[in-house]
Amino acid sequence: MKVKTILVSQPEPKIENSPYFDLIERQKVKIDFRPFIHVEGVSGKDVRTQKVDLSQYTAIILTSRNAVDHFFRIAEEMRFKVPDTMKYFCQSEAVAYYLQKYVVYRKRKIYVGKRTFQELTPLIKKYKNEKFLLPSSDKLKPVVPEILDELKVTWKQATFYKTVVSDLSDLRNVYYDILVFFSPSGIQSLLTNFPDFEQNDTRIAVFGNTTIKAATDNGLRVDIKAPTPETPSMTMALEKYIKEVNKK
Repeated sequence: MKVKTILVSQPEPKIENSPYFDLIERQKVKIDFRPFIHVEGVSGKDVRTQKVDLSQYTAIILTSRNAVDHFFRIAEEMRFKVPDTMKYFCQSEAVAYYLQKYVVYRKRKIYVGKRTFQELTPLIKKYKNEKFLLPSSDKLKPVVPEILDELKVTWKQATFYKTVVSDLSDLRNVYYDILVFFSPSGIQSLLTNFPDFEQNDTRIAVFGNTTIKAATDNGLRVDIKAPTPETPSMTMALEKYIKEVNKK
């Protein structure tokens, strides 16, 4: 069956040169964007119940922009003035760049990984005498605590925000040829919103092994997978599939 409509379970890209817009142009398909999940901050009171005293930590591990936003939100709510001596360990350049929203970059001690959490570990190891706080969501990847424990550093994880299923009830009677997912939470959102969902001719596209597992564990047929050596991005995987089915 030919592909004419696609729903991507993420916010619409803000950059004009997004590969999704190129895909729309080249393949003449309609792509809609809709977050299937969203983030909600927990209260300072909830953080306190996790026995977190911000003054006890000398370094913050930041794995995402959400972690940056919610760390400084909680600090303000708790009336904690973040000291200039605080060290920041950012998982990627994008996170480090976003940190400038809250701190004067050149005056702070900021250490930046390349992309994955594993790539940040040599920097954490170098400063193993620090007391690390990891503000995160309630859906922390298991590999993160495993790595920190292996490093034998003093650290604590605290939930500063939660991943919540979005209300998609207005999509009940809307049909798309392809649904695109990037996380197990997105799959959970689909099935929470539509417990009677029947896939039929709807194609499912997924990014990452954990998302593939979540889809198949819930009885969904995965038609498009990324990343692969041939299609390292989701847009490349979609384009390859669309070219194959639309030429028939």
